[in-house]
Amino acid sequence: MNTRNNYAFIDSQNLNLAVREQGWRLDFKRFRIYLKDKYDITKAFIFIGFVGTNQGLYTALQEDGYILIFKPTLSLPDGKVKGNIDAELVLHAMIEYANYDKAVIVTGDGDFFCLVEYLKKNDELLRLFIPDKKKFSSLLRKFTPDMVFVNELKNKLEYK
Repeated sequence: MNTRNNYAFIDSQNLNLAVREQGWRLDFKRFRIYLKDKYDITKAFIFIGFVGTNQGLYTALQEDGYILIFKPTLSLPDGKVKGNIDAELVLHAMIEYANYDKAVIVTGDGDFFCLVEYLKKNDELLRLFIPDKKKFSSLLRKFTPDMVFVNELKNKLEYK
């Protein structure tokens, strides 16, 4: 009987861009199943910038079992869209803190050092998923024993 109630907090931009830079696409449905089966993730929050034309993506992610937390985006002069979700992810990890046993954080961004450190210090960090073993913030190296590298799971999680 599953008695663990673990949550995942996913930096979607960091995860998606890092995986694509490696030349493959993550199958988010398979990733959700993997998190549930291997780490007893009962809720998986994806933090993502809201772009009106991406409604199909948002619907698919929700159907795959993710809870989407949107951040308004800005269109930059160069045409790129910016939606920095860092504060939202940290805030939701703390809002939900009393509701989960342990947390999985998915990012390679050093801006989350304080959150990861807090969770680790309080024995609430289950794993830190790093999208690319070769390219992540050196601030996070302190948590090497807790790391899982998404690129090492490519054979399980690649979109086919």
